[in-house]
Amino acid sequence: MKTLKIAMLCTAAVAMGGLTACNNMMPAKTMPAHTQPMAKMNVVQLAQSNPDFSILVEAVVAAGLADVLSDPNAHYTVFAPNNAAFANLLKETGMTKAQLLANKPMLQKVLSYHVVSSPMAMYAKDVKPGVVTAVSKDTFTVTPQMMIMDGKGRTAKLLKTDLAASNGVVHVIDKVLLP
Repeated sequence: MKTLKIAMLCTAAVAMGGLTACNNMMPAKTMPAHTQPMAKMNVVQLAQSNPDFSILVEAVVAAGLADVLSDPNAHYTVFAPNNAAFANLLKETGMTKAQLLANKPMLQKVLSYHVVSSPMAMYAKDVKPGVVTAVSKDTFTVTPQMMIMDGKGRTAKLLKTDLAASNGVVHVIDKVLLP
């Protein structure tokens, strides 16, 4: 049971990965104003600028992934779980945030499951139903309904898409994905 909780938390930590869906499919959520234009920020700075990604940012830092995800030459598509997604994951697994953040290998695995690296970032218009391989080398599925099904068969909704960054794009999701 503890191994399952750890695996789920790791997958949750992979929060910085992802796919996108059509903006017309999901209601747009209002995002806080940013101090600098989003396209001038990398994916990590974009997450840092939004208080609803505070747990994700803590996880990325704890996993030691901030430098990698700040690479100016990368083209990342990040499926970023918001704070509510992390709160739900902690409830689901029975773990505390401290326990989640203390397991660096799990965090790295889960967080890298939320990131897709490709020659070009995937904006909502580019996403098609099918299997996608994440940086973690694990796969998830974009359903015909433009939802993301993780390796555990759980589905995440896209809450907001196409948050442009200098090294990719961020799509906000309502669940931490687990490989």
